[in-house]
Amino acid sequence: MANSQLRRRHIAIAVVVLSTLVASFTPALTDDLSDFNAAVEDAASHNRVALGYLRSENLDLAMLELERLRASWGALNERFGAKPPDALRENPRYTETLIDVPMRAVAADLMLQMGRFDLARNSLQAIRVSLSTMRRDSGIEVLADCVLEFNATMAMLLGYDDAPPDWTRTEMPSELSTRAEAVEKVARRCDARAPESVRSNAEFRRLIDGTSASLAFIPKVIETRDNDLLHRVLGELRAFDNLLAFRYG
Repeated sequence: MANSQLRRRHIAIAVVVLSTLVASFTPALTDDLSDFNAAVEDAASHNRVALGYLRSENLDLAMLELERLRASWGALNERFGAKPPDALRENPRYTETLIDVPMRAVAADLMLQMGRFDLARNSLQAIRVSLSTMRRDSGIEVLADCVLEFNATMAMLLGYDDAPPDWTRTEMPSELSTRAEAVEKVARRCDARAPESVRSNAEFRRLIDGTSASLAFIPKVIETRDNDLLHRVLGELRAFDNLLAFRYG
């Protein structure tokens, strides 16, 4: 009986010790990943601004942001290069991404010096995709990943600006409606994914709620077969799309 009580006591002590270790270790992992995500966001913010300047072909400011991007990524690599967050430790894309980002930044810089703004944009856009792919492979999603998906989904809808709907096609109404609904769905998911400080921000609310308000005109477009109205709606949506990418992508 005494031995049985002793074993139970040892088990109880072991459970308490294990619980204490887990409680003390878990915040460290969370903070580690949070710090890494914050460091990535700092670099990504310069990437976004550089892309914004490229839209207006502002070479000097775009190159300045590329310098800041490389410096920020260098600081990240120094801190996390040999010690990835636990959530990314087994991710084969981790080291690949650490190398890929500065290489693409250098490529963008070279393209700018050659006057190839289109290729520079492609390099910087590829950085967004690379970061998102790395995170998603480890089951991690941040707002920037959702915005990237939003941009891709919106591109399908904005395609009607270059090739207006052909209303003689019987499937045209359902096709347009489906693409609009897809944009709305991703917008709602981005709203839910955003940190509370961002979700309550007036600028973010204007972009998300403005997207929904513009999409609300799509049923009217379908009812009236009004391509001029669609063009105006798509102009509004394009502005929201660009601003979401510039600010949060």
